[in-house]
Order: sequence, then structure tokens, then C-alpha cells
Amino acid sequence: MKWIMWSLGVSMLFSLQLHAQKRTIIDEIAWVVGDETILLSDIENQLIYLKQSGSKVDGDPMCFIPEQMAIQKLFLRQAKIDSISPNESMVIQAAERWISQKINEVGGKERLEELLGRTISQIREERRKALREESVVQQVQQTIMGNIKVSPSEVNRFYEKVNKDSLPFMPETVEVQIVTIKPKVSVEEIDKIKAKLRLYAAEVNAGKRDFSLLARLYSQDKGSALKGGELGFYGKAELEPEFANVAFSMDPKKVSRIVQTRYGYHIMQFIEKKGDLVNVRHIMLRPSPSEEAVTAATARLDSIAHKIAVDSLSFADAARYLSYDEDTRNNSGVMVNNKASGSGHLQGTAQFQMEDLPQEIGPIVSKMKEGEVSQPFTLEDKDGNTVVAIVKLRKRNPGHRANVSQDFQIIKDFVLREKQQQALNKWIQEKQAETYIKINPKWRHCKFIYPGWIKE
Repeated sequence: MKWIMWSLGVSMLFSLQLHAQKRTIIDEIAWVVGDETILLSDIENQLIYLKQSGSKVDGDPMCFIPEQMAIQKLFLRQAKIDSISPNESMVIQAAERWISQKINEVGGKERLEELLGRTISQIREERRKALREESVVQQVQQTIMGNIKVSPSEVNRFYEKVNKDSLPFMPETVEVQIVTIKPKVSVEEIDKIKAKLRLYAAEVNAGKRDFSLLARLYSQDKGSALKGGELGFYGKAELEPEFANVAFSMDPKKVSRIVQTRYGYHIMQFIEKKGDLVNVRHIMLRPSPSEEAVTAATARLDSIAHKIAVDSLSFADAARYLSYDEDTRNNSGVMVNNKASGSGHLQGTAQFQMEDLPQEIGPIVSKMKEGEVSQPFTLEDKDGNTVVAIVKLRKRNPGHRANVSQDFQIIKDFVLREKQQQALNKWIQEKQAETYIKINPKWRHCKFIYPGWIKE
């Protein structure tokens, strides 16, 4: 299924990136799939993007590219037959966010228009078109694969027959429990943060200072600070409730009142509103605990660690009743791997490769033995707050070749993907047989993944 998703991603990217390329070829129809055409210029542009991006494909790219485009045409044709439509609100939001991101990356709307050889309105419509196509293609694929399941017996039969050396090598993983305590932040520190934000707001409202510059200089939201505090277009449900309530109701001519969220304290400046989407700048400041507060939290955790060591308190109960971390509190303190990169197959499990652990935790766990509890240490949680933590190495899983006893879910996922791909292959072959397809003789020499494109 990877090659299908590749084709969708590439088509979405170059539909915007290659309009600035000068076409030096005379256009002609290369393929006809149903009532849709694939132009020679479309294939040439895909090839340019492929070379620029450094992507590689199996075989001749001039054969691979049009076949991928033709497969997409089959899915789009089926979407029309089944009256499948995209979620227009999500399409609009995603397109606006992409445009806003690109404007920030290249340094302005005019620069983006220059690079892509299109006006913003044209770029917006092309992006929306690509997103609509991606959405309906995914929905068609889901209808084909949605009811496919894999039984335990199928997994076991696959494992018995497969060449074990062909199975992936699973690197060492660890399972970790955590207890955290958030040091108290003084009222004085909070008042100091609020006073700074009030001053910034007053200076901007009076025309003395620029909000974007203040955000770059002082905002602790590192992601938006580089962009002058600009967030891009978001729907109300995508923002923190307290933040959204103000962002969607603020006076466009004035800096907002101070808003508190779990990340810190914010002030905002209105930029633009489009339907159900709003774009604002913000400055966020986060109050920090004093050294005394961190020391007190460390002492408390040290006491908890001692009780665990003498068996008067279990680590699970300490996490359940004493930990600040709400993500692990109801799971006996067991951390869950949310990383999609690297060891993506571990996402959503309790297993971590060492590089997937938070940077403050990895070096500590790497030196621990199973069952050992660490000394208290400080780290920054997912919301950016300073917390004090202790961790326990619950289990260390040595590296090994994948097997059904230790990696049943991973092998099951592999078998499921194989069945899904087989279903897609069968569907494509059936649609090839019943769809009008005409290919320019220049492509009749190609060795396609699906030979049914060429009809005698």
C-alpha cells in the first residue's frame, strides 16, 4: 500500500510546486482512464519533482509515474460513482493552514506567489483540489479494506511458514513507569508574568511597539515566536477552550485580555477571520517555580522513592494517587510511546527504544536495572511545565528477531497490511478490466505493476 500513498503525496506536492516551472514541451494526451486524461506535461512535471526531491522508484520513473496517476484516476472515478465527498470544512482548514505555513517559510505572500507562479487565490484552490482528491481516495480505499480482519490462527499460520530471517530485527526496548510532582508557582511569580503581558498589550494598543517583534523577543511558545507569534488558521475545536473563546470574540483593533491555559498565560492580536477559522498572533509567558519550590518537590519525591524502596508503597499506587502526570496516573504510571517516527510500530504501546524516550529520561533509564527506581530529577513535561520526576525501569526487552510470543501485534499488523494490499490489488485489476483505458504507444513498452493497462 506504500506505493499508493506515495502517489497521492507526490501529486499533492507538485500540484503547487511545479507551476513555476517553464513548460518547454508541447502538451499531448498520454493516457485516458475512463473520462479522465493524463497529459504528457503532468508526467514531465511529476518527473521534475521526483528528481528535485531525491525520491527513488523501482524501474523506469516515466512508467511508474503515469501508472500511479492512473490508479488514482480509478479511485476518483469510483468516488464519483459512490457519491463520496470530502469534508469541505476540514479541506478548507488544512489548505489555509498550509498556505499560512508556506507564507511564513518563504517570507511573505508576494514571495510565495512569485515562487509558485500563481496568485494566492489560485494556490488556495489548487491546494483544496488536491486535498479533496486525497480525502475521497482514502475513503474509497477504506471501503475496500475496512472489513478486512486477521485472526490469531492466520497470524500463527503465517509465522509457521515464513522464512524467519525475513522478519524484522526488533531492537532493544524498555518499559518505564513515572511519578511526577509539579513544584508550586508563587502568586508573586504569576503576578509578575501578568504585569509583563499587560505592559506589552498597553504598548501595542498605544502604537508604541509592534506585537510581532515582542512575540519574537519574549514569547515562550518557540514554534510561533519565530513567526512573530502567528498561529495560522484554526477552527474553534482545535484550540484550547479558554484560548478559543477569546480568539473568536476579541476586538480586532485591540490586544486581547490575558488568557490562562495549561501552557501558560497569553495575550493575542487578531489577524484575520475566514468563516469558521481564525488566525491570531499571541505572546505566551510561563511562570517558573522558584528554586525553593523545586527543592521542596524534590524532597517530597525523595521521600516517596524511599517508601517504594522499603515496600511500604508500591510504585503503581504512588503514580495513581500522588503523581501530577494525568496521562500516566490511571495507568499505574506506565508511560505510553507517542512517537510516530523511528520505531513507528511501537507507537501506542508501553515499549520505547531509547531514542524515543524524552531526552531527560533516556540517559537515566539507560543505566538502570529492571525494577530499579531513579533518584528525583527535573524535566519539562509535554505542556512545557517544569516538573520533578522519578522513574522505574519496569522491563528491558533485549533485541531479537520478531516472533509471535513477543511481537504478536507487529506480525499481525504485517499480515493485515498484506491482506489489505491484496484486496486493493484485486480491486484495481477488476477496475482495469471494466474501465475504458487508452495509452499512447510511447508507454506500451513499460513493465507495469498491473499489466492490465494495455488492452489489445
